[in-house]
Amino acid sequence: MLDASRVILGTYGQAYIDGVWQTHINKLEASVELEKRELNLVGSDWKVHKNGIKKGTGTMSGYKVTSDMIQRGFTKFDIISKLDDPESFGHERVRLINCMPDKIQLANWTAGEEVQEETTFTFEGYELVDPIVGN
Repeated sequence: MLDASRVILGTYGQAYIDGVWQTHINKLEASVELEKRELNLVGSDWKVHKNGIKKGTGTMSGYKVTSDMIQRGFTKFDIISKLDDPESFGHERVRLINCMPDKIQLANWTAGEEVQEETTFTFEGYELVDPIVGN
């Protein structure tokens, strides 16, 4: 049976851009999509698939506290995502390689409200630096 205390909460997530902890980031999502090539082979009534190219996409969002993303522009950077819940089996770190913003938010504010900043990006590789392994 699942020990509920081992379920990881995003509360303990951290994002690092080029090694600098981004304390204002409160959401990070990244995924890789594989383009599968459909093949029709003689003698088979099944479509088979060959692995094609991969595409990495993601979104990070949080509070605006600096002009870092505007200053960074469209230069590439690495992101390290870290999940570390004190009750989990350990922590997980994933490195997203060669991230590049899709667009840069120059202004987006409303009087009396916290300014949120969201950046969608693509990346060109990943590395599982520290896996979580159950006991």
